[in-house]
Amino acid sequence: MKFYVGSGMKNWELVNNYAKLLKENGWEQTHDWVKNISDDISRDDMIKYASLESQGVADADVVIMLLPGGRGAHIELGMAMALNKKIFLCSATEEEFSIENTVAFYELPKITQLVGNVEDNVKKILELQ
Repeated sequence: MKFYVGSGMKNWELVNNYAKLLKENGWEQTHDWVKNISDDISRDDMIKYASLESQGVADADVVIMLLPGGRGAHIELGMAMALNKKIFLCSATEEEFSIENTVAFYELPKITQLVGNVEDNVKKILELQ
């Protein structure tokens, strides 16, 4: 199974933890955007990274979005929805899905919301595939 993990840049460690567990279960990561995080990124770098991340979403069977996500993560979520990907929206707490914090698109039937720690959420993702 091919997967892509999206989130905000501040969640890079969490992204790595999800990816590590999924790869240990035989899944293939389509793109590891975390390796490109740097304080020295040019506009040309951003264009290149956007292309790689877009292709990563397109190549994935499953897209996993970790909340809270930034603007880029929500663009990736929109791409995944448009491409009819299986989507897991993961949060450590229910707070991200509260009526005050949620986004209407989070409630669509094609999105599976998971609340828990990395290990529990990955276990649920593996069970639901």
